[in-house]
Amino acid sequence: MRTTDRRSSRQRILDLLRQGPATVDRIVTALGISRGAVRLQLGTLARDGLVAQRGTARGATKPSATWEITSRGEASLSRGYVPMLTQLLHVLSARLPPEEFDCVMREVGRSMLHGRERPSGPLARRVEQASALFNELGGLTHVERGRGRLFIRSHGCPFSATTERHAEACSAVESLFSEFIDAPVETCCEREPRLRCCFAVALRPSRAPVVVA
Repeated sequence: MRTTDRRSSRQRILDLLRQGPATVDRIVTALGISRGAVRLQLGTLARDGLVAQRGTARGATKPSATWEITSRGEASLSRGYVPMLTQLLHVLSARLPPEEFDCVMREVGRSMLHGRERPSGPLARRVEQASALFNELGGLTHVERGRGRLFIRSHGCPFSATTERHAEACSAVESLFSEFIDAPVETCCEREPRLRCCFAVALRPSRAPVVVA
């Protein structure tokens, strides 16, 4: 009895490229997918940074471009990152004092911006770009305005596996946002009935009190 491969063509192409570089012809032959569908999927995967053209292979009439999976593509297929990093946080939280653990997580958040250009322009625009950045990390956010503040609110939490037990993970995102928009950011996440991210930015920074000599 013939079994049906229920994986999407996108998934099947990635799995094949994990075995080694392949040309379009080889992908078509190995997977039984039309040439047009293969080219369409490769274009989408390349746009997402999951595959790339690297080198050529001898063809029937002329060399053909070969495709390889990228490190980003490999990472997108891994199911080991979340449990490993979650367990790492469990170990760190048990070994470090709370204040030091929080400082470490804030440093993690700031370091996530390494090599990334910071936005410019009005604060509201920078906050919108911070919301877009969070969506790249798996959030589903929008920006609200109220009570003299801008709020980045998410419909869930892309880090729920860690934030459920370690609120310090929220500190990492708070520091990431603060570094990104160059303004103080305050966590206001909701934990009931389910985890939902929330980060607030004051429209007008508070003034330091005047000290009279």
